[in-house]
Amino acid sequence: MKLHTGIIRYSNTADIMRVFLAVFITSVLFVGLNKILSQGLQLAWTQMDKALILNFFISSSILIFLRICVKNIFLFFKELKNETKAENILIYGAEKKAILIKGAIENDKESNLNVFGFIDDNKDRVDKYLEQKKVYHSSAISVLKHKCGINKILFAENSANTLNRKQIIDTCIGAGMKVIMVPPSNKWLYGKFSSDQLRDLKIEDLLEREPIKLNKQNILADLQGKRILVTGAAGSIGSEIVRQALQYQPEMLILCDQAETPLHELQLELEDSFQAGKIKLFMADVQNQSRLRTLFEVYKPQIVFHAAAYKHVPMMEGNPAEAISTNVLGTKNIADMSIEFDVEKFVMISTDKAVRPTNIMGASKRIAEIYIQSLNNSFDNDLIERYKNREQNTRFVTTRFGNVLGSNGSVIPRFKSQIEKKGPVTVTHPEITRYFMTIPEAVQLVMEAGAMGKGGEIFLFDMGKPIKIVDLAENMIRLAGLTPNVDIKIEFTGLRPGEKLHEELLLQEEQLIETHHPKIKISKKVCYSYLYVNKAINDLIELNNDGDDFAIVKKMKEIVPDYISNNSRYGDLDLLVAN
Repeated sequence: MKLHTGIIRYSNTADIMRVFLAVFITSVLFVGLNKILSQGLQLAWTQMDKALILNFFISSSILIFLRICVKNIFLFFKELKNETKAENILIYGAEKKAILIKGAIENDKESNLNVFGFIDDNKDRVDKYLEQKKVYHSSAISVLKHKCGINKILFAENSANTLNRKQIIDTCIGAGMKVIMVPPSNKWLYGKFSSDQLRDLKIEDLLEREPIKLNKQNILADLQGKRILVTGAAGSIGSEIVRQALQYQPEMLILCDQAETPLHELQLELEDSFQAGKIKLFMADVQNQSRLRTLFEVYKPQIVFHAAAYKHVPMMEGNPAEAISTNVLGTKNIADMSIEFDVEKFVMISTDKAVRPTNIMGASKRIAEIYIQSLNNSFDNDLIERYKNREQNTRFVTTRFGNVLGSNGSVIPRFKSQIEKKGPVTVTHPEITRYFMTIPEAVQLVMEAGAMGKGGEIFLFDMGKPIKIVDLAENMIRLAGLTPNVDIKIEFTGLRPGEKLHEELLLQEEQLIETHHPKIKISKKVCYSYLYVNKAINDLIELNNDGDDFAIVKKMKEIVPDYISNNSRYGDLDLLVAN
């Protein structure tokens, strides 16, 4: 059993059982041999049986006792050394995962951490000892910090359910304790833990919800073996669509974007994928119709995820022509090509800012939504006539959701940068709120909605409760181990042009319909005449070519009557349109 090859100070229960089994087998063999010899040679060796049985108990006890002693002596001196040099920490949980983390920390030579104890809310475990470490209740966190000087607590990323973990983390942050996340054991490098794999708690961890349960069979049936086009593929949402779409075994994945460097970086990331050969890069601006025609002629996509868009409210408020060129004309170009080239399904990524818009960006996305919905009216004679007297078969689906955490240029990277510079952290208004979800979560719901879409629907996602931006800023400051308005100030700068205090997901005339997925709702279809919508958008594009910002915005307000400018230079146009 190679007992001599084991390192005694790392002995565990399995090693003790091996010692016990080895001595037992040896004793049984000697007893058997004794019986054979005593009968064959007619020798009176019967007294040897008792001696061999006694030897079994004595040998096994000594060998096991020796291992326990050596291990405990080693641990004693190691802990003595750690107490003087290492930093005391707590581990959340008192189950197998927590014990595994403790063992990994103690065996990591590079680690300067010493496990002081465990935190657990299970009453059966509290005040008990686990591998010589006490289990404390979560209510003791503040006391442990102030009396024992413990400043860090380790959490396994998959420990506890999301709600309980949030509550404990909030308690830790409130007590001024730093929270460190440990990756799941199946993600440890080469199956071993090292202190390099520890990471600080991110704001995304605080806002994380219960994992989404997807109907992967539906998505697989929708995407497997298909040629999939993703516009805006280098962006935050587009790149995640690419990553997730690869999991469903497409025949081809066409990545379309005008941003050269981000597209190149995505290509490098995907080169290590075993499906890298399925990926095709296509540099194009969605405003360029002739370039898009080349894309559709060469690759003939069957599924389109349209994520290309301008999204920054203040920037679009100052550049309405670009908002129309990309968000409206770009969407129209991709949608028209999809019909012409018999695309099976077109999934548009929209935003909650399209609901009762107060800014150009939101209004441009609402106009794009209206155009997409008008294309599903297959009974519109003008639409049938345009496409050579054949009924178009492309199903158009729109998905609408709020802000995503960590997207390029969003509030979280900006807050991080301001905190690193020691402030101030700037928030536009003390009462401003936003809906948030993680990028993977949003894209999972896009995939699910795309699979269930029959055409004409606007799918709305359960974004949870809106979050006050000032609370987000305060939490991020605390995560950095600082105190809001003491170490780092929070300044209120005033609402930016076109900015809303509170976002919405549903128009008044829209009614919600339940789906089989609890996090996805459908907005009841509103019928738009393709003839009217197409003419209005063509007129808007013509005005856009003239470059008169006020004429462009005035036409946008005519197409979207509930577009009321807020804190914007275009506010006076609301009175003109109303009259």
